[in-house]
This record gives sequence, structure tokens and C-alpha cells, in this order.
Amino acid sequence: MTALINPSTLTDAEPRLGAVTYTEPPPKRKKKARLAEAPRPATVTLVVPALNEERNIRWVLERVPSCVNEIVLVDGFSSDRTVAVARETRPDIVVTTQRGRGKGAALRTGFETATGDYIVAIDADGSMEPAEIEYYVTALSQGYDVVKGSRHLRASGSLDLTTVRRMGNSALVGAVNMMWGCTFSDLCYGYFGFRREHLDSLALHARGFEIETELAVHAVTTGLRIAEVPSVELLRHHGESHLSAWRDGWNIFRLLARERLPMARRPLVDELDRRGLCSTVSAR
Repeated sequence: MTALINPSTLTDAEPRLGAVTYTEPPPKRKKKARLAEAPRPATVTLVVPALNEERNIRWVLERVPSCVNEIVLVDGFSSDRTVAVARETRPDIVVTTQRGRGKGAALRTGFETATGDYIVAIDADGSMEPAEIEYYVTALSQGYDVVKGSRHLRASGSLDLTTVRRMGNSALVGAVNMMWGCTFSDLCYGYFGFRREHLDSLALHARGFEIETELAVHAVTTGLRIAEVPSVELLRHHGESHLSAWRDGWNIFRLLARERLPMARRPLVDELDRRGLCSTVSAR
């Protein structure tokens, strides 16, 4: 058997015949411990459409829970100090001017501005408790794609539902459940959240308050996973509501007819306000 000889131990006089060159064994590589990277926590954007809510916006913003990373205030050309009060209350707030007219246009503007993984919408009039935002975030983190607030679940309710609004909402909920085979308990309520990755598939086009119904119907037709969470609707703190039960109810019925009947989808045409166009030009 041939022995291994380390060449460094041989002298010039020593024979090298029959010897096999000695090779130092490669150093053993230390295995790096693979640390499991912790998943990045989802970020949350709160979208708040506001029109002349100077006396209400502070109450809302002061109660936003810490799970919210970004607040987007969509101003509908307020003539009071809504924007100023919002910035005084939350210096980190993102303020943008809505494109188009109506609550639907305001929300769509806010959704396009939002950068969070989850988007939650809330009204600026103090009729919704900001602390409930955590319900929506928790449900989204559990895998749901769209989360709707409901005033008709256990531990929920409303201090502001008039007889006309209650009857209209019940009729609309029944119509949607019958036509789409759903089991919604509430429909016309503007407290909701969704994953931003689904914004394009939701394809929101509504101009007014009917956007809340449009989001629910499109979530169903797209096959998204939907949840309802209990919510208590409060009384508006100050001022008059911009909601018109008859007008907005009729707009919702028209929306349902367009969505259900074999009609061509209406193209999105926003009616832009001159004030928004002037502010854009002057900012350049």
C-alpha cells in the first residue's frame, strides 16, 4: 500500500518515486444557520372622505388606533377648516383632493392614493367608531379579502337608522341576497375594508353612496372571500348628513339592475370640478 507523503517534509536528497503528492484537505465550511425570516406585518391605510367636516374630523382622527400606518383624507373641496383641523390633529396625514363628484369618486381617489396592504374606509362625520378598525384589520389578517361592517349582527346596532332608511336597506339587502345568492345582513353601510391587491378586480365605478353596494356585489361576482363584522352606527356629531334616502336608494336600485341584467357595462366618466383643475395647474 502506497503511503501518502507530505512534500514539505521531504529533502532534495530523498527519493520521491512511488510517492503520492499530499493534498491538504479542504477546510470544512461552517454551515450558516438559516434564520427563518419573520413575515412582514401588513400595513393599513385608512381612507376618510370629507366635505365640510370641520367640527367632526378631529374626533375621528384622535380615535384612530395604532394599527393604522397611513391616513388619507380625501377633501371634497371643503369651504371650512376641515383640512386645517385634520393637519393640526394628525401632522402625518396625507391630504388629497377628490377627482369627480360624489362619495364614490372621493373613495376611489383615496383608494388609488393608499399605499397600505389593507385599506379601510370610514366616514368623517363621527357616525362610526374608529376603534372598530381593529375588527376589520383582524378579519383581513385572517385571510378574508373584503370585510363589511354590519349593523344587524350580534353586539351591533344603529342610533341613526330612521324608519325609511331601515325599510330601504332591508329591501336592498333582500334583493341582493336573492339575485346573487348571498347571505348579507347589511348592505348600505360605508364602514368596510379590503386587501389593496384586489382593487383592480373590484372595478369600482360608482359616483355616489352606491359604491358601498357596488363593492359588495363585485366582491361576490369576483369570488372573493367576504366577512361581516359587527358595528354600531352612532349619531352624526355635528351638521347635516349628505345622504338622501330616496335619491341614493334609487341610484342603488339602478346599479343592481345594471349589474344583474345583460347590459353593457357603463364606462367610467368622472365629472371633474374646475377648482381641482385650477389647483393642479397652479401647483406646477
